[in-house]
Amino acid sequence: YIKVKGEWKYLYRAIDKEGNTLDFYLTAYRDQLAAMRFLKKLLNATHTVTPRVINTDKNTAYIPAVQAAKSSEALPEKTEHRDVKYLNNNVESDHRIPKRLIRRGLGFGSFRTAQQTISGYEAMNMVRKGQAGPDDNPSHLDQVKLVEELFNIAA
Repeated sequence: YIKVKGEWKYLYRAIDKEGNTLDFYLTAYRDQLAAMRFLKKLLNATHTVTPRVINTDKNTAYIPAVQAAKSSEALPEKTEHRDVKYLNNNVESDHRIPKRLIRRGLGFGSFRTAQQTISGYEAMNMVRKGQAGPDDNPSHLDQVKLVEELFNIAA
């Protein structure tokens, strides 16, 4: 959870099995509609592949969201959804970096500011993890291209 204007908002994040950040989504609610929106955003991204397994925490909103994605054929039926609290530890440990940066900032004054700032945190975290290029040692140009893609900046 993240504080925006003194109210708690929810940050959805997705990582792959190697720990690479796939996407994030800041929302005012943690419900089925928000989970469906995040899943749709994640599956429609150009840098993601169709997952074999989806691990989530025990939030009940994920089950109908995954089922809706399967019924709309955004996810194949063979995609396994595991809602086991402890299988989600990779995501929880990956939350540490943005949460630490957000805590230093003492919250946000507006939802838009929170979204833009967290985008920057996530982009720099992806660069730090080496996700900016096709190899383990991304060039400066690869990092610039990643930031342009994340922020929808036309080159």
